[in-house]
Amino acid sequence: MPELPEVQTTVNGLNTKVLKRTFVDVWSDWKKMVRLRSDFSGTLVGRVKKPHDFEIFKKELKGRKIINVWRRAKNVIFDLSGGYSLLVHMKMTGHLLYGTWSMKRETWTAAKDSVLQEKINGYLHIIFFLDNGKMIALSDLRKFAKVELWKTEEFLVSPEFLGWGPEPLEKSFTFEKFQTALKNKKGKVKQVIMEPKVIAGIGNIYASEALWWAKIHPKKSVLKLSRAELKALYSAIKKVLKAGIDFGGDSFSDYRDVDGKKGNFEGHKKAYQREGEPCTRCKSKIVREVITARSAFFCPTCQKL
Repeated sequence: MPELPEVQTTVNGLNTKVLKRTFVDVWSDWKKMVRLRSDFSGTLVGRVKKPHDFEIFKKELKGRKIINVWRRAKNVIFDLSGGYSLLVHMKMTGHLLYGTWSMKRETWTAAKDSVLQEKINGYLHIIFFLDNGKMIALSDLRKFAKVELWKTEEFLVSPEFLGWGPEPLEKSFTFEKFQTALKNKKGKVKQVIMEPKVIAGIGNIYASEALWWAKIHPKKSVLKLSRAELKALYSAIKKVLKAGIDFGGDSFSDYRDVDGKKGNFEGHKKAYQREGEPCTRCKSKIVREVITARSAFFCPTCQKL
């Protein structure tokens, strides 16, 4: 699943390409991805279920200009003209692409010799057509991604928006705020820092990486972390998330940037998916253990429980 660095990389790419562009049409072969989250023209609020509902989504989106693209937690958010917001959560295997495609034999095809022709970039289920002839496409192998249209004023006060935890790379995310976020939280530290209501945007990859840098075992109880360990973890979270963005995200699986290219963070990982490889600190072998149904990768020597 794309995490904070992958989503931020997507946002950064879109902001260089689509600002001030206008939506002129929308196509989809999997309309279940789309949800109307505000009451548009007296229609239902929720997941699009009928062709007519998708037509309402299309009607409301057409003619809207893209004012800004930003990230909140693991969501890409388009600020649109007229007080509308378009939210895209890429879920497990989704990623947004920018380019041009043509329909051939009922399949959307990118230009020859384009990286967009890579198979993983070809699972196109929603395409937004822009006024400059370009397109924003959502490729998603497993079709779990979601696309939501909101009235901005409702979105900003919604339980979903208000329920996300603090952003770990914002200046306002001080060590004191980090302490407050973890205060009285029960559970294993890896599980807790991945909870979006506690801290926004951290998933399996960067949780494992941050804990390696902080020398903390992923199964250690949050309540037993010392102040020194909390400081180390706070710094490590910021360090690995910034590195993830600097290297364009991690593409060990499905993630690609808006140009369809792989990120380069994979070659800089210290723990995640390095099971059996030597720890770069002490040369012990990295181990993998399942914790609350998710894989954790750590060094048993550096990260003692």
